Amino acid sequence: MPAVDGLQERVRKLGGILDVAKALVAERDLDRLLKLIVLAASRVVEADRCSLFLVDRARNELWSKVAQGVGTREIRFPMGKGIAGTVAQTNVPVNIPEAYADPRFNAGVDKETGYRTKSILCVPMRSLEGEVVGVLQALNKRGEGPFTDEDEELLSALGGQAAAAINNVLLHQEIEQLFEGFVRASVVAIESRDPTTAGHSGRVARLSVGLADALPRAESAAGKWRGAQLSNDERQELRYAALLHDFGKVGVRENVLVKANKLEPDELEILRGRFETLLAQEELNAERRKVQVLLEKPKKAKALMAEIDGQLDARRRELTGMFEFVLSCNRPTILPEGTFDRLGDIARLTYESPISREMRPFLREDEVVKLSIRKGSLTETERREIESHVTHTFRFLQQIPWTRTLKRVPDIAYGHHEKLTGGGYPRSLKEPQISLPTRMMTISDIYDALTASDRPYKRAVPKEKAYDILGDEAKRGEVDGDLLRVFIQADVPGRAPEEP
Repeated sequence: MPAVDGLQERVRKLGGILDVAKALVAERDLDRLLKLIVLAASRVVEADRCSLFLVDRARNELWSKVAQGVGTREIRFPMGKGIAGTVAQTNVPVNIPEAYADPRFNAGVDKETGYRTKSILCVPMRSLEGEVVGVLQALNKRGEGPFTDEDEELLSALGGQAAAAINNVLLHQEIEQLFEGFVRASVVAIESRDPTTAGHSGRVARLSVGLADALPRAESAAGKWRGAQLSNDERQELRYAALLHDFGKVGVRENVLVKANKLEPDELEILRGRFETLLAQEELNAERRKVQVLLEKPKKAKALMAEIDGQLDARRRELTGMFEFVLSCNRPTILPEGTFDRLGDIARLTYESPISREMRPFLREDEVVKLSIRKGSLTETERREIESHVTHTFRFLQQIPWTRTLKRVPDIAYGHHEKLTGGGYPRSLKEPQISLPTRMMTISDIYDALTASDRPYKRAVPKEKAYDILGDEAKRGEVDGDLLRVFIQADVPGRAPEEP
């Protein structure tokens, strides 16, 4: 029976729209979504070709990259122009049995493509609020005759589902862009505290993602990680963790964060003033002795005064040498054996305070402690403060309501200073407790810290030297040797993709 057959066909088409609606809801890529909608539209109304145009309200235009039959080039035209533009502007469907009989039809596209348009069905894609998101345009009904009222109804129903899906994807993209902007603003905040490390977070993200991309291709070089691969969501999770791994440095005092030498600049100036006072006192004592010689031994005054000048010059050289030695101790180099003994000898020197007239040591105890730092420029207290940035980072990242696909970002960042041997900080985690993404980021962080441009407290090392240092850490079991082998063999520093 024709009526029953028609009803069954309508039910089939409505079922198809429902199936398509389910697929549309799951799609998050806009280009794939638009292609899916166009294919579904062609099938539902049995059209030879379909096009989908989205409304760009900022430019008052329609645009599309999924017009069947015209390739993948982007098409743009003003609202109100042509049939699609008219439908977008009026929010009213148009069903044209004969295209060339309608003055709104633009035959130029047919001339350009060699296609012959006969019938046209164009419907608005309305959001739940009734706003026109775009239009669906079907060309040439298959078989005989134009598009029917039922086709218009079905295409409008599909357009409503498509509009909701498109709005969801666009909203998802806006949220991603918003979050991306937040992350990048956070990186700017981190690096503004210490301009000498500018770019570090971005480079660590680039290297970490590059290592993740290289791992599936490494085959036997990957060792225990052979066959391991991060999903797209896990890759983004690693990237965000790497970009934000040092955010906790905003909680570290700036004078500690950017400390170039062992003594603070004002401490060094006080020490310099102390040296100049001591030197001035030696010169004053020499002048007093000269006056005494003139009064008591005028006949030998010339020879004795020359002797006093010689002694003063020798003392000046001695004091200058001591101060230059103190300056050398102030720089963050590795101190040789015996240095501490000489610092102690200098500390025992005394001078008379010009204010209180009390005798005071040339070096205070706290200054000796700082100048005796064997490696680097930080005292133990300052080093613990720097190390606290990891905990600050974790606490900050925990405050963010991460999505399900990004929920591990805080934990990945939290472990970037841990060692597989348990000798890292702040939690002294051991190998089984340290995740694959964190291991990748640790290698990337160390490499960039070694090779980054010269800083006040360290010199940059070349790539091969950085590889050797990392190799020594791998031999000690501190970093993952299999991942390091992939990092080196894949030349991740040279081939990793740049940060977007």
